Amino acid sequence: MAAIHTQKHWLKTPRGELFVQSWVPSTEKDVPLILLHDSLGCVALWRDFPERLAETTGRRVVAYDRLGFGRSGKHPSILSANFICEEANEDFVSVCRQLGLRQYVTLGHSVGGGMAICCASVHLDACKGVISVAAQAFVDAGILDGIRAAKQNFSSFAQIDRLKKYHGEKAAWVLNSWIETWLSEAFYQWSLDSQLPLVRCPALILHGDHDEYGSEEHPKRIAKHVSGPVIVQVLRNCGHVPHREYPKEVLMAIDGFLAS
Repeated sequence: MAAIHTQKHWLKTPRGELFVQSWVPSTEKDVPLILLHDSLGCVALWRDFPERLAETTGRRVVAYDRLGFGRSGKHPSILSANFICEEANEDFVSVCRQLGLRQYVTLGHSVGGGMAICCASVHLDACKGVISVAAQAFVDAGILDGIRAAKQNFSSFAQIDRLKKYHGEKAAWVLNSWIETWLSEAFYQWSLDSQLPLVRCPALILHGDHDEYGSEEHPKRIAKHVSGPVIVQVLRNCGHVPHREYPKEVLMAIDGFLAS
């Protein structure tokens, strides 16, 4: 198994500073994987997954904190109703340009899965594959119910303090950006429907059958409408974080997909 070494970068962008971390095998093969985190996530909350992914695939793995999250700078405003697909032309582009990533595979969890798909739909020549993990493809009642329940849970100071461990004083903004954006009237009609047919690269869609933030209708819709070859794998007795609940199975699925 190849040794993995890490690199940390703070990148200057017109909107603010971005924190980026890379896991690089001693013998690097093929194009890198770029990870896009979920609504409350950041580089640190991927935990050991990026390192294990680099070990398993032999590829460089790059993860970054979106502006407003983790160790990146503060976001200057609130998220727009189109923030998921806007990422493909904002922080993502800055990371690729400054790190010299001309070709890559995108991998995103939850809302990051939608971002990974949007990146694949925009950067057709550069993106050689897309992997979504527990991605949402549209807004439905089940997702909104889950977010409303989370809003109640995060009303305690203990939960906010847990977010502060990873996001510092940006924690309240992170939480509000997730809850208030998804529950806003402007977001009710959001979907990936216009982006999915533009995705021509191979796609791997991973989803848990007990996902509390998205039913199995989400991977079905993604698979139905992308234009390239697609593999859907639904993990049984699995919730919203498959790479933490079933890491071996997720790593095996990703490695097999990349090798095919």
